[in-house]
Amino acid sequence: MKQSSTALRRGDADSRARVASKGGPPARAVVIALVGLSFEARIAAGPGVFVICRDNDSEIARLLEIARKKGYRSIISFGVAGGLAPHLRTGDWVVASSVVDAQFNRPTDPAWTEKILTMIPGAHHAPILGVDTAVTDPKGKRRLHLRTGAAAADMESHLVARLAAEHDLSFAAARVVIDPAHRFVPPAALAGMLPGGRTDAMAVARALIARPSQLLSMIRLGFDAYVACGALRRTRRLLGPEFGFSVPAYAAIPTADAAS
Repeated sequence: MKQSSTALRRGDADSRARVASKGGPPARAVVIALVGLSFEARIAAGPGVFVICRDNDSEIARLLEIARKKGYRSIISFGVAGGLAPHLRTGDWVVASSVVDAQFNRPTDPAWTEKILTMIPGAHHAPILGVDTAVTDPKGKRRLHLRTGAAAADMESHLVARLAAEHDLSFAAARVVIDPAHRFVPPAALAGMLPGGRTDAMAVARALIARPSQLLSMIRLGFDAYVACGALRRTRRLLGPEFGFSVPAYAAIPTADAAS
């Protein structure tokens, strides 16, 4: 039976790439949402949204091409981030004025970004840093903040900025802080990360058994994750089905069903 919103997966059951959606009436193809974790994918999904959970560059490219053929012409980086600016706390939102990486500082779409800012009360408008590895140490977070001016860091926003430039897509980034700048992220938290954004609980348990001193930091991080996840759900509802993106009235954008 054909679904009423985009829901694409690779054929094998062990696929590490995840494309998520929720049911509902047929929707226009509007926004690609690139996320890093499976729970972010579930929250981001909705009619008119093509969700890609980061796996590897070749898989992202394949899924992006599918989305573009279906008519998607905008992309957003959505999910959690590590805080770099010292004034940010768990649950605070950063809407990117630009996305910074090792080579570029790419401004986000101004109209879309302004719309998102009006929809998220108290959101901070500042650069977001894209990184390839997690920033876990408070000293490292401080150095990156001073060097780049970025308020937060995540592992997808620079990919979104790069893909938008390569494929002429409007882009935005909205991220909620999970670990503030002063918080140390223990190695056990990263030990369980699997490709496709899933978590291996047994790997986390083994890491804690090997180094029990991480337990307190893991409890704190668990509380931070609870707060950030709640903020993510509430804000997703505020942003509406299309993440605040306004499709020009003259744009002929096919529905996901019509293009399949």
